Amino acid sequence: MEQFEFGAAVRQLREGTSPESVGLPVGGRRVRGLRREELGDLAGMSADYVRRLEQGRSHPSAGVVNAIARALRAGRADYERLCALAGYAAASGQVPTDLGPGALRLLERFPDTPMFVSDAAMNLIAVNSAFLSLEHWDLTGDRWDWNVAWRTFCDPFNGFRQSAADATDHEAILVARLRGAVLRYSSDRALAELVDEMRTHSSMFDTLWREPRPVSAYESSATFVHPDGEAVTLVGNLLAIPGDDLAALMLTAAPGSADASRLSEMVGSASGPAVVRVGQSGPG
Repeated sequence: MEQFEFGAAVRQLREGTSPESVGLPVGGRRVRGLRREELGDLAGMSADYVRRLEQGRSHPSAGVVNAIARALRAGRADYERLCALAGYAAASGQVPTDLGPGALRLLERFPDTPMFVSDAAMNLIAVNSAFLSLEHWDLTGDRWDWNVAWRTFCDPFNGFRQSAADATDHEAILVARLRGAVLRYSSDRALAELVDEMRTHSSMFDTLWREPRPVSAYESSATFVHPDGEAVTLVGNLLAIPGDDLAALMLTAAPGSADASRLSEMVGSASGPAVVRVGQSGPG
């Protein structure tokens, strides 16, 4: 019975979620709320799987419940109800930081593509050697040296440049992810301290936290300036790893471009292990 009730709850939330609230276009719609395909894309699953969930023909994992709640930007009450109907306790403890086997395989399988894996609070957990070859991530001695959001809003990199439009998309993504993390891990003190410090140090972050922008796409372009003075422009695509509540960022260059050639040179000169775990004090 609970499986059917879970499906009904997902359908009710999907149909009651406005497209603009999750960063989707509104025009040309014949149904209320989101389509199953749209929820599937946002949550990292197929439309057929969403259909089976709503019809009570499949039991979700805890990761799937979290992914659906994130995709629909469910409030705390709706999130806890989904968890209860699926038979799980709502995630409210510490942000998980374990590099799961799926995330590790992802880093290992793309040795020529700069990638990193971050937790729900946007702390880097691991990077591959191709990412390190960009040599743009300097350490400043701050507590949140390895936090993407902190380094974007409060302590920006010298060798990282974005257009105004790409910066706007990037900032919206980071704020949306942090807001989702606070929803899921309400008792994580380090996460709460991070958000408080960012609101204090960055007026832009504070404004976006109070009035978040819709996320139009989970990608943005940036130029990475190598210490040797040469630059490479790459597009970053954020990939969710729902079961572990992690995310991977993949950086790619336009095929056949000068940036692709330059990136190949950088990656080709990289040395060291294929995957490097990172933390507050640096690689190790």
